[in-house]
Amino acid sequence: MRIERDVKLDFDDVLIRPKRSTLPSRNNVTLERTFKFPHGAKSWTGIPIIASNMDGVGTLSMMRSLAQGGVMTALHKHYDIPCYKRISREYAFVTIGIRTEDEERLRAITRLKKPRFLCIDVANGYTEKAVAFVKQMRETYPTTVIMAGNVVTGEMTEELILSGADIVKIGIGPGSVCTTRNVTGVGYPQLSAIIECADAAHGLGGLVCADGGCKVPGDIAKAFGAGADFVMLGGMLAGHDESEMDFIEKDGNKYALFYGSSSTRAMEKHAGGKASYRASEGKEVLLPYRGPVHNTLEEILGGLRSACTYVGARKLKELSKRTTFILVNRQINTVFDHP
Repeated sequence: MRIERDVKLDFDDVLIRPKRSTLPSRNNVTLERTFKFPHGAKSWTGIPIIASNMDGVGTLSMMRSLAQGGVMTALHKHYDIPCYKRISREYAFVTIGIRTEDEERLRAITRLKKPRFLCIDVANGYTEKAVAFVKQMRETYPTTVIMAGNVVTGEMTEELILSGADIVKIGIGPGSVCTTRNVTGVGYPQLSAIIECADAAHGLGGLVCADGGCKVPGDIAKAFGAGADFVMLGGMLAGHDESEMDFIEKDGNKYALFYGSSSTRAMEKHAGGKASYRASEGKEVLLPYRGPVHNTLEEILGGLRSACTYVGARKLKELSKRTTFILVNRQINTVFDHP
């Protein structure tokens, strides 16, 4: 046993310090980025936000809506194979796990339409099995852009990139409906995880995607400021028309049932129930109906542009270079938050 005594930080622990800016308007900020990938072929240009591969978020309807704004979607794992005929070539990740049946599923999808982007999603990216699977997928699909995770430390970020991942997904336990930290005691504050993993990835020419923990647009700005190349959103994009989920009427209001990918409900829905050897690591909540996702996306992108103007970043690419975090013990005035 050992203890690391340096403090690890989360989004709530910091604010971004403003800097002198010559930008006349938020409208002058460019959010699009162009990335070249260390393994996958070609480059990609768009706004580097990704809808999470969760039920109620990573849907074909979400993909169609977000693609209009140049934003990506990681599709959830549970569509029937013929549905993949409808995926974009430019704005969708096909998501798989690391089981043999996932590999077979990908082969079937590829026979219909070869995906340009692949998300290899596993809760624990530290296993030898996960690393070996990434290597195998790189050998099998040499030109596909591969995103793999999740991890939270520099050495495993490097391991996955050297094994063939182009983008490493960062985050263990920060999600709004994730209970991994409560159930297992394992995790890492998300801001520090992004900083450390981005540094490791960029040294090898790789990229990172911050996955989880963003509650408000300001958290997304902090994630990019910390060095994230992409930011993945779950709860912030759930509960919209594009969620492809049944809405519930309660006390005259409309709600969506949102649950973690490792929750009991998800396992009952997609795996026939929870295996006796494992615990549920997700919860379920009722989210108020939010209407079309376009309105929420406008708020997110508007907040991100505003953050850039506060530090003088004309392009999103410049935000991390212009960011200085200050430690705080209070973020906002909460006097009117409770009646």
